[in-house]
Amino acid sequence: MKILLTGASGYIGKRLLPVLIDNGHEVICGVRDRNRFAPPESLKSRITIIEFDLLDKASLDVIPKDIEGAYYLVHSMAASSDYEKLEQESAINFRNALAKTNVQHVVYLSGIINESALSKHLTSRKNVEIELGKGTYNFTTLRAGIIIGSGSASFEIMRDLVEKLPIMITPKWLNTRCQPIGISDVISFLSKTIFNKDTFNKDFDIGGPDILSYKEMLLELGRIRNLKRSIYIVPVMTPKLSSYWLYFVTSTSYKLAVALVNSMKIEVICRNNDINKIVDVNPISYQKALERAFSKIERNEVVSSWKDAFVSSDSSFNISEFIEVPTFGCFRDVRERAVPNREDCIHKIWSIGGENGWYYGNILWRFRGFIDKLVAGVGLRRGRTSEDSLNAGDALDFWRVLYADKNEGRLLLFAEMKLPGEAWLEFRMVENKLVQTATFRPLGLAGRLYWYLVLPFHGLIFTGMIKALTKPISTKS
Repeated sequence: MKILLTGASGYIGKRLLPVLIDNGHEVICGVRDRNRFAPPESLKSRITIIEFDLLDKASLDVIPKDIEGAYYLVHSMAASSDYEKLEQESAINFRNALAKTNVQHVVYLSGIINESALSKHLTSRKNVEIELGKGTYNFTTLRAGIIIGSGSASFEIMRDLVEKLPIMITPKWLNTRCQPIGISDVISFLSKTIFNKDTFNKDFDIGGPDILSYKEMLLELGRIRNLKRSIYIVPVMTPKLSSYWLYFVTSTSYKLAVALVNSMKIEVICRNNDINKIVDVNPISYQKALERAFSKIERNEVVSSWKDAFVSSDSSFNISEFIEVPTFGCFRDVRERAVPNREDCIHKIWSIGGENGWYYGNILWRFRGFIDKLVAGVGLRRGRTSEDSLNAGDALDFWRVLYADKNEGRLLLFAEMKLPGEAWLEFRMVENKLVQTATFRPLGLAGRLYWYLVLPFHGLIFTGMIKALTKPISTKS
């Protein structure tokens, strides 16, 4: 079936796209700026990208007339203070554009709106639902509350709060209850709803099995991260003060903070779970969703969750394009250097560690391994699993191989040493350059202090290492 996916470059759209493709659909990706949309290489030949602006009626003429389904995954919450009007106008324009097509079913992802008194954000979502529902096509709304997944705005804000603040003086809306849902379940609901006649012209609430207050969610997140946190709720913090609190403590924008605070004052609990049986989805718990988001092999789990939803077992996707190191809330050391001889460079990368060492500052690497052993870590004693090959899952000194592909020229390692956080080391060939990236996701204040403490050593080690890796192997005549 031919499906139009709006919001293809967004948080949900990027995760839904590969599932739709592997389910056999022909996907038209609708984006506002194709230069800002970078789909995985293995998908490019299997999708069509069209460019339009929902506020520009004329631009919508590019939507193919023969589409059969459409997803509406667009919102403007953080873009403008006048987003209510913009969202409603966008929905009307989209509905009118679809009237010129053969579309049979439209699916819209909204927020749970069961309360009579809604925030500006949720009122806008409801108005969009009303406008889209006036079309001549079959229409389904899936309403979700807090989405738990690495990279989602709500989740990253909660993570910021828990990891930065051992003691929190918080507004009373932290007692508000909600029903969080894991990102993998959201994708399952979306992918299984399209063209399902039992969902036509209905709205459904989707949520996980747990009903929790925001305070309980923060404390559970702290427990998962092994961080003891104390939360004290005070009744005197106004919505404006709450917004400033979120803005200064977390990485969110002020506009998004205002929208979220106003929404968090309202309970978002599912009315029923009829949709679970209709599309056969059994949502995971909040704890499981957190564990998956923070998993040491999270990127592998993301791929696994997608594969679980795939129809075929022999997906032709390049798994490397879906195993990515997190960036939100992380420190990164990125170095690039031209490679005179690609084959030599890859040979060195695949020979790294064990008896061969790390090409620069080996005494510092050994010292770090010694410190790790003192605190009951693995140290450097494990060496290499194999002397002449590297494969996903292999031990490599105090690293674990997450991904290794010589032809692609990419090696991704995850640190298993004792750390106040999580660390990745990646080597990736990009044309005639080697890109070497060290990423550290700190755990609380201790993690941030650790990063700055070792930063001078990183400058020495990582500079020396990339120079050694890109230096041609000398040959004697």
